Amino acid sequence: MQSLSLDEQIAYIKKGMAELIPEQELRERLKPGRPLCVKVGFDPTAPDIHLGHTVLLRKMRHFQDLGHRVIFLIGDMTGMIGDPTGRNATRPPLTREEINANAETYKAQVFKILDPVKTEVGFNSAWLDPLKFQDVVRLCSKYTLARLLERDDFSKRFKDGTPISVHELLYPFAQAYDSVALNADVELGGTDQKFNLLVGREIQRAYGQLPQIVGTTPLLVGLDGVEKMSKSKDNYVGVTEPAEVMFRKLMSIGDDLMWNYYELLTDLSLTAIHTLKRRIGSGDLHPMQCKIDLARSIVTDFHSAADADRAAEEFNRVVRRGEVPAAAPQVAVPEGAVMGRGPDWLEVNLEKLTVGIGLAPSGSEASRKRKEGAIEIDGVPVRDVRFRLAAGLRTVRLGKKWAIVRVDASTS
Repeated sequence: MQSLSLDEQIAYIKKGMAELIPEQELRERLKPGRPLCVKVGFDPTAPDIHLGHTVLLRKMRHFQDLGHRVIFLIGDMTGMIGDPTGRNATRPPLTREEINANAETYKAQVFKILDPVKTEVGFNSAWLDPLKFQDVVRLCSKYTLARLLERDDFSKRFKDGTPISVHELLYPFAQAYDSVALNADVELGGTDQKFNLLVGREIQRAYGQLPQIVGTTPLLVGLDGVEKMSKSKDNYVGVTEPAEVMFRKLMSIGDDLMWNYYELLTDLSLTAIHTLKRRIGSGDLHPMQCKIDLARSIVTDFHSAADADRAAEEFNRVVRRGEVPAAAPQVAVPEGAVMGRGPDWLEVNLEKLTVGIGLAPSGSEASRKRKEGAIEIDGVPVRDVRFRLAAGLRTVRLGKKWAIVRVDASTS
């Protein structure tokens, strides 16, 4: 990769990137052939990483491929401030215990993408903790309040009369000082981090350093095709989820979103992606097969090729052929669902059964699903609240959830 021409290196870096600010400065720094210091900060706000986070990780790996020094910076200090990005209210800071626990899980997960040998892991408390109050005041003197309030999050809250705590104003300074401490050549972040990254350029210049080049990556759209991927919106794919779960979730995305995932979550070139689009347009390739290939590629990155093969077979068996998942739990009929017995049958309240075996969260939800005909027993939709189950093993399905129910009329 290091033998690529300058134009080829730039093209490799820009693939899947929203902005490169300014591109010409990056070209100039690449010309001497020295390794650049590429910094990316992650606040350990949650213990799990999802595919949305890996868009940045993949771009970090691209810099590694080109021979550059990549620093995975854990914001253990900035995490205690609380990043206001995208917030319309003050976010409670994390405790030191929460940060340490989350940081450990981060380190275990990022090496599914990054090369562990080539990755430097740092904690920004190493230089932020020793700062004295006068150092913080001097740092803050390098920027104006008016410029800070240009930031969308702050300006909207200021206009709306929503409180902005002073400690939130310090977050961009702390992140910028990270770049000073590392003398970063490049800082990467999502498009929602653009303001903070540009503040870093100004602060570095004020400390007599060359300002960092800023690279932003798009925010990955979640499985719903609307909102950005987020665990709170339940539209995410976690990198530690089982292969079968990852595969099934990825197969649920729309055909249009598939191309965004190809660009941001795989190393396939833009030329190769355009070729796939042409093949689908000409009828030479079915969109379903293209999506299966995408899911295989992503699952392989976080598990293995063998796991991806098994996940694909499980998807074909359950979703495309309508068979029972191999991992479906086997459970007994809950006693509270039983309404009557016979020598070889049980009569059950379908709603209580569905809740009791964990397919529905509440009776009201089970009632709604029953009336919609969404509850299936042995593959047949059931709308009656009272239902007679024959003795033996019965399959119960609600959406993507399955259970195998043991029906023993003599002892249940």
